[in-house]
Amino acid sequence: MPDAVDPRSKVWSAIGWDGSNSLMAADMHFARIKRHAVILDIDVPNDFEARVYSMLDGLGHPGDANPSPDQASFLIAVGVSKDEGIFVEPYVISTYPKTPLSAISLTAPNWNQPVRGTKHGDWEPHREARKIAMENGADIALLFEDEILVDGDRCAPLLLDHDGIAYHPKNSDGALDSVTIEQIRDGLESSGIPVRPAKITLNMILRSSEMIVCGSGMGIRAIGTIDGRKIGNPEGRLFESAHKSWLHRIKNNWMDLEKWRLFDEN
Repeated sequence: MPDAVDPRSKVWSAIGWDGSNSLMAADMHFARIKRHAVILDIDVPNDFEARVYSMLDGLGHPGDANPSPDQASFLIAVGVSKDEGIFVEPYVISTYPKTPLSAISLTAPNWNQPVRGTKHGDWEPHREARKIAMENGADIALLFEDEILVDGDRCAPLLLDHDGIAYHPKNSDGALDSVTIEQIRDGLESSGIPVRPAKITLNMILRSSEMIVCGSGMGIRAIGTIDGRKIGNPEGRLFESAHKSWLHRIKNNWMDLEKWRLFDEN
């Protein structure tokens, strides 16, 4: 594994990109970057958003666009580095099987406060977790600390418990404040599924009704197993409601510079 870098070296977010001049949920990603920058003691320029959009002009595609209707065409890492300033880095988005995904449990990286729970500069452990999952025949890794679920390797977990509530890991336990979950929250709650943070154990996962993972690149995916053990009934009520809400968002929640300025003025 490469040497760890200073987590306070950068702040960033992975945003859906249409391959042209629009970003998905740009307002929410920009707001999270600024929140986390304060925690990481990184200065974000006042014209950050406008400069990001200007950097999209003429930006080359990193490969073929993702063709799935429930995923963005590309993913783009946007942020601020203490050494290099504003950066914009495009990525291709993986396609996923139509069947529920398999997960493995791994130990979460343990950063000190106040770094934990931010989108910081030392993200290599998450990339390594993804590599380990794939090497072991799984689709994703779920990361645990002291038997408490903290995060996914590139996604936010959300499970439906038997009490009818959808639970996600708590930011105070080291989980990211997920932009994707915030985008689908209203849709879930309007369908009768409250969304709440909680301490989530492996036993809680195994007894849950179902589990999904959410991310700007992957969209909404059902989880079928963890470490070979079945999780609830995949693609049930939680998945259907979350996926429906996400499809609405991915069709309507794009912002070019003009739309972002109108939002910012209001």
